[in-house]
Amino acid sequence: MRWTVPNILTALRLVAAPGVLLVFLVLPRPEADWAALTLFVGASATDWVDGRLARAWEQRTLMGTMLDPIADKAIVTIALATLTGLHGVTVWIALPAALILLRETFVSGLREFLGDTAGTLAVTKLAKWKTATQMVAIASLLASGVAAGNLLFGAGIALLWFAAVLTIVTGLDYFNKARPYLRD
Repeated sequence: MRWTVPNILTALRLVAAPGVLLVFLVLPRPEADWAALTLFVGASATDWVDGRLARAWEQRTLMGTMLDPIADKAIVTIALATLTGLHGVTVWIALPAALILLRETFVSGLREFLGDTAGTLAVTKLAKWKTATQMVAIASLLASGVAAGNLLFGAGIALLWFAAVLTIVTGLDYFNKARPYLRD
């Protein structure tokens, strides 16, 4: 296991994920909102930076390949759970969050099941856009706790629903690619 700069950034993203929730348990609002937003945006930025550095510096590793999607899913999942807790179980947040979590779990399961043939489910450009849209939506919703909330909150909700649609589309794409390997 090599600790390259890209791998350290990915590990930091993984460690920051529970911090998004923890700040609401230990800090009053709006300090918790600021801290969660800062952690989330910082962690989200490392998703782009670590991959770029790994490619530029030719530091792709098996650890990085394994940790990167886990860190992505951890930060998004924990942030969605936090937002659902903050805003209540409403159709506006809970339903797209559930669709996103379903797809993420399903695709992870497909990749695990396929094992060596998981290259069949290589990350697509649309899936990268899906992740970016999820992160911008979540950042917008977290930011609505520290800024003039209604407009930002509405934009965050719209982006979250758009992210959910992209999430379902990419999940169906991966399922269709996996179907030939799922026959008995």
